[in-house]
Amino acid sequence: MDATAVRTGTEGKTWGGDTNPLKASYGKMMMWFFILSDALTFSAFLAAYGFSRFKYMDEWPIADEVFTHFPFLHGVDAPMYYVALMTFILIFSSVTMVLAVDAGHHMKKNSVIWYMFFTIIGGVIFVGSQAWEWANFISGEYGAVETKAGRILQFVNAEGEQVALESFAADIPTDRAMLTKSDALWYESEGTMAEYDLAEIVEGFKANPDLLIRTEILTESNEKTILSREESLERLERDAIGVVQGANLYHNEYGPPLFADFFFFITGFHGFHVLSGVIINIIIFINVILGTYERRGSYEMVEKVGLYWHFVDLVWVFVFTFFYLV
Repeated sequence: MDATAVRTGTEGKTWGGDTNPLKASYGKMMMWFFILSDALTFSAFLAAYGFSRFKYMDEWPIADEVFTHFPFLHGVDAPMYYVALMTFILIFSSVTMVLAVDAGHHMKKNSVIWYMFFTIIGGVIFVGSQAWEWANFISGEYGAVETKAGRILQFVNAEGEQVALESFAADIPTDRAMLTKSDALWYESEGTMAEYDLAEIVEGFKANPDLLIRTEILTESNEKTILSREESLERLERDAIGVVQGANLYHNEYGPPLFADFFFFITGFHGFHVLSGVIINIIIFINVILGTYERRGSYEMVEKVGLYWHFVDLVWVFVFTFFYLV
């Protein structure tokens, strides 16, 4: 008995029947749906950031004073330079992605390979740069003192330049030790202990009459408030409860802990998207080399991953604007 092949009317098509919304394939349409849903998620994150910043408007950290590092230039004040370089690299990778898609439309396999290679390199550099930036943000640079109310007190010299704790902390013998599991029946990790304790900072501050305290409260000219010597001593002895070096989810030497929370969450979530895009690009890149899409007669997969990559780049433009520039 001869086998009968059942035809569904979808052979050679992506959509069933005569349906062809927006003249786009099913795969491209689903990618647009994903991008739309992800855009709403990022919009919610940035909106929450905006509301929180408005609430702490008078004490929110100044980006130019936080992101001042540049690789291999230790001690050089380079506000926002490296963040700007990261942004340029990611935008340039979007350009090479456009060229890869265009080359695919013209069935130029070698051109697709090269442009996708440059796109992947740009993505890897960006992810590595974010990891480096995280490391510097976590370790901190100057250090500060935390008050009972959770405020941050930073130290400046007579010229108003911020001073690191290590430059004036007194050397006082101490028996400090990190809490370990053997010290208690009920144990929770203590986290990273500050390099200096409060007594060393207080004594060092008293021994250096040129030092002043700078609070996180911003003046009308958008500069942090610097206290007089007398006010600084009084504030330090009355309100200080501990030393903060670097930033984590609970303490932040640059200002409110909420700033660090948003930094880790928003840039981390975006970094995860970039890393995912790099992995997907590598998979598509390998398929291009193997000639998979050449045999299919279509490089639509390159175009679909290109849509995702452009979305990731566009989101970073908003993150860069809201988090670093505004």
